[in-house]
Amino acid sequence: MPVFLYKNININYTSTGQGGVIVLLHGFLENISMWKNIIPILSKKNRIIAIDLLGHGDTGNLGYIHSMEDQAEMIKSLLSSLKLRKFTLIGHSMGGYIALAFADLYPNSTKGFCLMNSTSYADSEEKKINRDRAIIAVKQNHKTFIKVSIPQLFSIENRKKLKSEIKLATNECLKTSKQGVIASLEGMKTRIDRTHILQNSNLNILLILGENDPVLDVDIHLKQVNNIKVKTAILPHGHMSHIESKNELIKTLDDFVKS
Repeated sequence: MPVFLYKNININYTSTGQGGVIVLLHGFLENISMWKNIIPILSKKNRIIAIDLLGHGDTGNLGYIHSMEDQAEMIKSLLSSLKLRKFTLIGHSMGGYIALAFADLYPNSTKGFCLMNSTSYADSEEKKINRDRAIIAVKQNHKTFIKVSIPQLFSIENRKKLKSEIKLATNECLKTSKQGVIASLEGMKTRIDRTHILQNSNLNILLILGENDPVLDVDIHLKQVNNIKVKTAILPHGHMSHIESKNELIKTLDDFVKS
């Protein structure tokens, strides 16, 4: 895999296919491997850049807080090094927060973006308290935290049904370092509300939500796109659409990048 040197750390990424540029941003604890079923489809007519975000996969840590803006700046630097000027971003969960930060900081480089199992809202006060609790748990034993957290992202019905897939996903997430986990929790906790990006943008935007997502309530998070020109797709199951609703997701993303 190619590696990009950024502020003295290695950024791991892949580049597949040719055509319009689509940038894939994984979620919290995940890495490039989460896109393994999606890259072969989207790369048939597009160039797909998948990136291990700061503190994840084979990418190093920049510090003890990785803000959404830090992540966006790293992505812009990498894509500029590849002489890529304008692209569409697809972000899963935390990757969606980063896609929004990117669109905010670099509107001229953004063709459009997809928030996949994600939101433009900032953390509520309750959620911020939960992030702080999570940080304490991670400091005690980050591997236990990961093993407990991943199954809870799936819909209740899928926690038994997809046991082997959950184990595989958990094993990938266990590659995330303790510092990487904490730095992302701190970054997500302090991220700003970016609903204005959805409301004031003429970009091609898609919001994907899971019908039974235990993390993001569908009815609450549909409100952010009320009366505005943002496409929406409600998929069955939970927060891990790339595993739980794989076929529906692939078709939805393929249609989005063609639009």
